[in-house]
Amino acid sequence: MTGNDEVDLPDMTHDADGAGAPALLQSSDMAEQDLRRSASDLEAVFDVPVTVSAVLGKSAMEVSQLLKLGKGTIVELDRKVGEAIDIYVNNRLVARGEVVLVEDRLGVTMTEIIKAGQS
Repeated sequence: MTGNDEVDLPDMTHDADGAGAPALLQSSDMAEQDLRRSASDLEAVFDVPVTVSAVLGKSAMEVSQLLKLGKGTIVELDRKVGEAIDIYVNNRLVARGEVVLVEDRLGVTMTEIIKAGQS
């Protein structure tokens, strides 16, 4: 370090006519335009198939026990009723959620998004 405390900063003032917004503050129109541009940038991946899995729980058993399973058999899972379920996309944990009933089908509501490296 040379001991010089001066740092070059971007100009955050308004345009000469005073009508412009600071560079870090975007109007809602600009944010909306960025959102549309982002969506159009993703069009190339809209048709890429992904596998989504909602894991209610897990259970370990021997093959002999597995072969004895039949209609109406109850398998005990490692989770309690009401506990969050794991949501995987292409075998990668991406969220946690809860089971909901949508008309006559089961669904999943995401309650927590898992960031990369967190699990």
